[in-house]
Amino acid sequence: MPRFEEWHSPLAGISRKIFPPGKSIMSMMIKLDEGAIGPAHSHPHEQLTFVISGKIAMVMNGETTIVGASEQIYVPGDAVHEVKALEDTVVIETFTPLREDLLATITD
Repeated sequence: MPRFEEWHSPLAGISRKIFPPGKSIMSMMIKLDEGAIGPAHSHPHEQLTFVISGKIAMVMNGETTIVGASEQIYVPGDAVHEVKALEDTVVIETFTPLREDLLATITD
């Protein structure tokens, strides 16, 4: 049975809560401590990152964009991206299609 809406900490300074998905879209809330880094990676899924509070530096394909509270950034599929929290930050990330790799991390 999936453990939706429980907090998980995949990396130091980062915790996430994955919400029950739709048929082809899903989202999760992520808390990042100031200085936390989500290392560079890519995936075929489109991603929207909405900053609820705080501020991040998103490096995508070698370009850095600062994204603050009430702002959103789009990450196209297969774009190499990483994030650094410039202060304590909370974001909502939305993906399409489903990130089966993430969903697999919350099953018993």
